[in-house]
Amino acid sequence: MRHRVAGRRFHRNTNQRKALLRGLVISLFEHLRIETTVAKAKEARRLAERVITLGRKGDLSSRRLALSRIPDNRVITKLFNEIAPKITRESGYLRILKTRNRVGDNASMAVLEFVDYDLLKGAKEEKKERKKAKKEEKKDK
Repeated sequence: MRHRVAGRRFHRNTNQRKALLRGLVISLFEHLRIETTVAKAKEARRLAERVITLGRKGDLSSRRLALSRIPDNRVITKLFNEIAPKITRESGYLRILKTRNRVGDNASMAVLEFVDYDLLKGAKEEKKERKKAKKEEKKDK
């Protein structure tokens, strides 16, 4: 019986499973939206929402805890400086949208994205536009 046993194993040992979920969460924070299987999306959401909550707190202790869970300084910096300040909701930062069945093995696929994806993506697009404008100014000089 699996009473009160949380989490999925994905037929992997602990280190492989941690690496898999960390990789998914890192990709999520980099791209703000990823497509994966439904089961992996549900597990990645558990980890990611806890780290986002730490990012919303924003203090040094939270940053260190987040780095212990996702040991990628570049991604954690982006989370704390760019993503977390724009999130206004208390919880439920991510959503899972079921999309299709994968062609090879018929696995059900889903998109894992931020609920405020448009708000976060808009800031990303503005940043790209500013970089393009700076490049054009340098070419003119």
